[in-house]
Amino acid sequence: MRVEEIVRRVRERSARLASGLPVATPPIGSDFSLSGVVPAPEAWKPASVLVPLVDRAPGITVLLTQRTADMPSHAGQVAFPGGRRQASDVDAAATALRETEEEVGIPARFVDVIGAVDLYRTGTGFEITPIVGIVKPGFTIRADPREVADVFEVPLEHFLDEVNHRIDSRQYQGRERRYYAMPYGDRYIWGATAGMLKNLHFILTSKET
Repeated sequence: MRVEEIVRRVRERSARLASGLPVATPPIGSDFSLSGVVPAPEAWKPASVLVPLVDRAPGITVLLTQRTADMPSHAGQVAFPGGRRQASDVDAAATALRETEEEVGIPARFVDVIGAVDLYRTGTGFEITPIVGIVKPGFTIRADPREVADVFEVPLEHFLDEVNHRIDSRQYQGRERRYYAMPYGDRYIWGATAGMLKNLHFILTSKET
């Protein structure tokens, strides 16, 4: 898929969301969208992630991290760089860019922010704003060892091909929880990350708006 088409579709979606115009509903709104149970904490904790689309010559890739095994939440999982919003962050994009530099060492100057897309709520009480950005090659990865065990890239085409989307399940607090998974080699990409990738697939391929 060409960068220009990605930019057009994401910017259109972001603009409609920001203006309150009607949009087609994406497949996944929370960790529990496939299970019929939506967590309802007293207050959602605002957070942002960067969905980093690296503009490589052979084809666009998605940069992902493997969280360390001792993280307080989502330990060991594959994730986008990101985290909780801080008072000093002017908006969701600022949070995503700050967290990306802190976690993997990519400065904001390498990222062309396209826009914010549909919110995603996690079972741990976070309301995540995904910020889609085109990342220019030439950066050097400097992973924070306290949070990031590994950084890797997956071809975007892997996530755009629905043959790679599957629904798995496991027990969570005495209930069966169903969720999307998009394994790539020995990387098990699931839960919130796979849910946001499913929504990105919808934005980039759907004829609905």
